[in-house]
Amino acid sequence: MATKLSDKKLAVLGAGKLGGILLRAYLKQGLFSPKRVTATVKHGEKAATLAKELGVSVTDENRKAVKGADIILLGVKPQVVGDVLKEIAPELSDKTLVISVAASVPTSYVEEKLGKKVPVVRAMPNTPSAVGCGMTGICAGAHAKPEHVEIAKSMFDAVGRTVAVDEKNMDAVTALSASGPAYAYIILESLAEAGVKVGLPRDIATLLAAQTMKGAASVVLETGDHPALLKDAVTTPAGCTIDGILELEEGKLRVTLIKAVVKATERAGELLFEK
Repeated sequence: MATKLSDKKLAVLGAGKLGGILLRAYLKQGLFSPKRVTATVKHGEKAATLAKELGVSVTDENRKAVKGADIILLGVKPQVVGDVLKEIAPELSDKTLVISVAASVPTSYVEEKLGKKVPVVRAMPNTPSAVGCGMTGICAGAHAKPEHVEIAKSMFDAVGRTVAVDEKNMDAVTALSASGPAYAYIILESLAEAGVKVGLPRDIATLLAAQTMKGAASVVLETGDHPALLKDAVTTPAGCTIDGILELEEGKLRVTLIKAVVKATERAGELLFEK
């Protein structure tokens, strides 16, 4: 698939935080040829800087960027998606694949604004994609065929793991895996602070916390075992781990994390309608 994608012309609309992460990853892996990539940024003065850094064409004109593109990665903010789609619609056809990573924007909304049978795939990646450990949920729009989904899947598999979900669950994906790194960083930071509290140097405490979280997640992914079973395996009778777990339960860490994901899911469904 990588060879096939290298022949495709890619337009990245909104090469900011997430769009920039994905674009840099694709270029680093050689998934797309730089000479066949065009990116847009909101401010024209940033274009030259980004073009020099990445070796791709960069502009602040969305319609210019998508002209002749095979794949469009839509990375602009949800609040401006409608305006951008109206702007680029004249340049698109049913042979143009639009992959939207805009949170809370349904495929039906994209299709409606484009006003034609353009294949659309909605995706929600997260920031660990920058280091090849991303997690992306994807779903297909009404006009997307299996080959379009496969192209999208290959793009996000290149920066981590990909899972196909029903579109009704995409806000939940946004709340859990796209927002999730922020929750994990808070937990990691807290563990490191605890290490400092009990006498560890900060750099060692941070390393211990980060590698422990990475290792625990890797065990879940590699074994497929339920986290509760893995937790029980660490927790010996009358040991120190059970005392730590008791503190976590009394502090309501579990319910707080659940409520965080529920709240973020609700919020994800509101973003499109704000101006």
